[in-house]
Amino acid sequence: MHTQEEEFYRAILIVAAVVGTILLYFIITAIRYHRKSIRMHKDKIQAEIDTLENERRRIASDLHDELGPLLSAVKLQINNIETVGEQDQQLVVKSSQHIDSIIQKLREISNNLMPNTLLRKGLKSGIEELAETYKKASRLEIKFNCDQEIRLDQNKEINLYRIVQEVLHNTIKHSGANLLLISLRKDDNRILLATADNGKGFDYFSKSKELKGLGLRNLQSRTEVMGGELICNSQPGKGVTYIFDIPV
Repeated sequence: MHTQEEEFYRAILIVAAVVGTILLYFIITAIRYHRKSIRMHKDKIQAEIDTLENERRRIASDLHDELGPLLSAVKLQINNIETVGEQDQQLVVKSSQHIDSIIQKLREISNNLMPNTLLRKGLKSGIEELAETYKKASRLEIKFNCDQEIRLDQNKEINLYRIVQEVLHNTIKHSGANLLLISLRKDDNRILLATADNGKGFDYFSKSKELKGLGLRNLQSRTEVMGGELICNSQPGKGVTYIFDIPV
């Protein structure tokens, strides 16, 4: 009887070991599949972002290197036209002024597509210039606080710059706010970017599920591809606060 009990318990242990091994195999397989799925999702987002940024860079280069000189040459030719009367002279002057306006607008579009200040001087200077541009073009008061020079790899700097650009655009277009605070700092091995406005706010969870919430999804995608975390605190009538916690 004693031997039968030992054999019975031994059989139970063997079955338990086999079941445990099978369960462990499925758990490990599921974890690997989940990690692979996350990695593939991030790679897909990164590929989309890279394609978008490369296209922006190409268009910005075309505007700056081709259309800009072409318009300058047209302006020079117009200014060299021999005029007969005062009316013709005024027409030449106005045409030249229009071309100047077009050239200026092209420079603004080119800089918006691929900001030279960001590439040359870094994230802090790029955001300062961006904030100043939006401040001049709207009634929004923008206060940017960053007490240190922060240099990261170019992809992270571009992503953080685009995040600020998206927040500025959404604040002006949707929030009804008249004040936006932007804070950027490097803390140990993390970048903390925070924004807060005094606008009408929104329901974050319902908005994030809407097909129209492209701006919000852009924020989420760029944060995700950097391995960071996005925290949004917003309620109707109480403004919007974003915190982007990004590992360096």
